[in-house]
Amino acid sequence: MTHQDKHNLLTMKDIVKEGDPILRTVTDNVAIPPSDEDKQILNKMMQFIKNSQDETMAKKYQLRPGVGLSANQLGFNKRMFAAYLTDEKEQLHEYAWINPKIISHSVQMTYMPYGEGCLSVDRQVPGYVPRYDRIKVRAYDIEGQEVTVKLKGHVAIVVQHEIDHLNGIMFYDHINQDNPFELPDDVAIKSLY
Repeated sequence: MTHQDKHNLLTMKDIVKEGDPILRTVTDNVAIPPSDEDKQILNKMMQFIKNSQDETMAKKYQLRPGVGLSANQLGFNKRMFAAYLTDEKEQLHEYAWINPKIISHSVQMTYMPYGEGCLSVDRQVPGYVPRYDRIKVRAYDIEGQEVTVKLKGHVAIVVQHEIDHLNGIMFYDHINQDNPFELPDDVAIKSLY
């Protein structure tokens, strides 16, 4: 890592907080192949997520741990996100995706029993967030190659959360306003854990 890179790390102060209009913006598609600038932004986003999960780095830079980050959470009107997490089988998933789109999804839904959080939201928001249990996503990777991936469970939830960001939707928009722990009764839905 060069001297300059060290000071180029994203920190919590780079993250846009709820209330900023960019988080309610439907982001613009990114040109394919991606520009060097777009690749650089995506790489920095991925590095932030990895740093936030690394105890030493997180402590040093006071990072809140995260599993995903979308470009508009950094103030960029760009349709791309980074996600880095393990699934229920401890398999690692690392995605830096451009112009992602859910092309199909299951009828069955799921939710995180302890709710969802967001790096742009500095408060606890109690309630269940219904998500599709399985999704199929088409996107472009950092080199501009088209990819189509099937995801389920926790990884599918995270990717839906990030794609929502790119559509100007916050996770708590899905929570039942009258009763945060009430689930939709017209679909098959079960807790992830």
